[in-house]
Amino acid sequence: MEAALFTQFIRDLYQTKDFIPLHAPRFDGNEKKYVQETIDSTFVSSVGKFVDDFERKIESYTGAAKAVATVNGTAALHASLYMAGVKTGDLVITQALTFVATCNALYHMGAEPIFVDVSPISLGLCPKAVDAYLMEHAELRESGCFHKKTGQRIKAVVPMHTFGHPVELDELVVICKKWNLMLVEDAAESLGSFYKGKHTGTIGEFGAVSFNGNKIITTGGGGMVLCRSEEDGTHTKYVTTTAKVPHPYEFYHDEPGFNYRMPNLNAALGCAQMEVLKDYLDKKRQLAEQYQSFFGGSDFKFVTEPEYATSNYWLNAVICPDKEAREDLLKATNDSGVMTRPVWQLMNRLPMFEKALRGDLNHSEFFEERLVNLPSSVSKGSLK
Repeated sequence: MEAALFTQFIRDLYQTKDFIPLHAPRFDGNEKKYVQETIDSTFVSSVGKFVDDFERKIESYTGAAKAVATVNGTAALHASLYMAGVKTGDLVITQALTFVATCNALYHMGAEPIFVDVSPISLGLCPKAVDAYLMEHAELRESGCFHKKTGQRIKAVVPMHTFGHPVELDELVVICKKWNLMLVEDAAESLGSFYKGKHTGTIGEFGAVSFNGNKIITTGGGGMVLCRSEEDGTHTKYVTTTAKVPHPYEFYHDEPGFNYRMPNLNAALGCAQMEVLKDYLDKKRQLAEQYQSFFGGSDFKFVTEPEYATSNYWLNAVICPDKEAREDLLKATNDSGVMTRPVWQLMNRLPMFEKALRGDLNHSEFFEERLVNLPSSVSKGSLK
């Protein structure tokens, strides 16, 4: 495949000679109207009608029993792990092929990751690899699952739905039940993605969604905890609002809490963006089909949704035949004003996680050397 031909293909898709970003937000609905309404009300912080409205919209769309808005996706994941009972010194199984926020949330809780390989089907945490690691390195006791060598408790499993493609959740649910582990979904990238008809983030005990500026819809900065029960949702909202006991004027807090509530200004953006989510999903699927058609018959493999899932195609990706081809594609596109990016460096290569426990990471290393993310912004009109 000629990189120049591909660059022109993308320019034709977006019908522009200007710089093409990887994923830019769009605000062409009621965003200005709702934000102005928030300013006029003076309720711009964490109390206001749009926060509640946004939570209800997410509950309705995802099917979560309760949704709790937070300041960002990392805060949502941190709160999810806290609610799942992860404590200082615990081990949490997750993937090395992920954005650093997944591991930062663990680090700041005093927990440590165990890196396990991803699946070539989903690019997310591989159930077979998780099961194999536990069979070799873990043991069940009356008080839970423990690592044989370190003696630390293994408390949870955190799959990340890479680029919006749902992982094999049924298999992970079975493994977690077998080993007495909590399943917490990092659904930061997967709003609008469904696993066998169920929205990502609603199958584990908790799920964390992100509304960063580069996500499929955005609140500027923001996140959401998806809870499986009303009780968990009520408690999550409580602890993310400094665990303040309701009172007309007294300040009393009966447990450690977080100041993680989403401001009303951000939620106003979110409410407007939810109104256009379906249109965005349709256009992103159309874009993915264009990419798949372009790469058909070449030695570059476009990443498609697993057969069991409906993906939001948040970030489109292609697997290059080798690392040299990857470097050529990255250089040619970026030199021409078309942004492409390699996948993240594996977490075990970063200095703060290089000593973490890990299993075989063959698939993760394969994708690290070959995967390139492609421009994935929602187009303003019909794609060519």
